[in-house]
Amino acid sequence: RQSVTKDTFRQYRILGKGGFGEVCACQVRATGKMYACKKLEKKRIKKRKGEAMALNEKQILEKVNSRFVVRVGPSWGAVGARASPDGQVGTQVSLAYAYETKDALCLVLTIMNGGDLKFHIYNMGNPGFEDERVAFYAAEICCGLQHLHQEGIVYR
Repeated sequence: RQSVTKDTFRQYRILGKGGFGEVCACQVRATGKMYACKKLEKKRIKKRKGEAMALNEKQILEKVNSRFVVRVGPSWGAVGARASPDGQVGTQVSLAYAYETKDALCLVLTIMNGGDLKFHIYNMGNPGFEDERVAFYAAEICCGLQHLHQEGIVYR
């Protein structure tokens, strides 16, 4: 098994920012496969006493494997539906790689193209969805919560 470092990836644009760092698009140099790299800055983690949170996040991402638990924006663990531009609902999130640099802990995750559900609610024509679509997304959210609970994970 080959070790993974920051040199394994090409870094691209920032996709989002959070309390402990940022999420950027990245590409595996050897394969060309695209991912999202969540960089948790060590200084911020230490300052906010977030060491347990960072470890917990990594462990949860390693454990969760459900198409109903998806990545939404820069926060890792949004449970729910994600609509792509063609109306299809999204891909599950999974932790592909993890590595650390001098300044950051890096979690490399499945990238989700097409934006998140919030974007589609507010930016695709009239705000909101038809009742049928709302019921479908609500069912997906319930399935995601059920999966997390089966794994012993309580989602805020």
